[in-house]
Amino acid sequence: MMNRKLARTLLLLSFIALAGCSHSDKKSGEAQDTAEMSSEGEQADLIPVIAALHDQMHTWHGTPYSWGGTKLSGVDCSGFVWRTLKDRFNLPVERLTTRDLIHMGTAVKPKQLRPGDLVFFRINGGMHVGFYDTNRQFLHASTSKGVIRSSLDNPYWKSVFYQARRLNKEYDAGISLNNDGMSLSRN
Repeated sequence: MMNRKLARTLLLLSFIALAGCSHSDKKSGEAQDTAEMSSEGEQADLIPVIAALHDQMHTWHGTPYSWGGTKLSGVDCSGFVWRTLKDRFNLPVERLTTRDLIHMGTAVKPKQLRPGDLVFFRINGGMHVGFYDTNRQFLHASTSKGVIRSSLDNPYWKSVFYQARRLNKEYDAGISLNNDGMSLSRN
């Protein structure tokens, strides 16, 4: 288990070192996602946010949908977002619903999405939420497939997209990487 943690840490450090050493005058695709300008004009370091989101996805991928759920045995969309904010971004918030989340942070235009932004959808009179990842992808707890990554360019998700919001505190939070599920209960 220790070798797995060491390998994961070395992989993350290698990725960060390679990303820090590369240089290009033109930004495109994922590179643009990871180096957006913050409201103060400085570059936001989104690599830790992306790493935390991918780590959470690795831990939760395939977890079945369960209305009101917040555990690896079953989770709903707002439960997955809440657990990610709590477990990966160390934001000490009580259990949040989609209605709570849609009033948090600031609105973001779809063309300005950054990793970690919340994306909201109107589905059959209800709301659905997930995290924007990179390259027009988002992470969420799907009612039919559990926790998965989906494309915002999918015609269905395009047709029900409602809005996006940025939780600025997330970028200043202490980010936690995978603990191999030790504190995550499957019960």
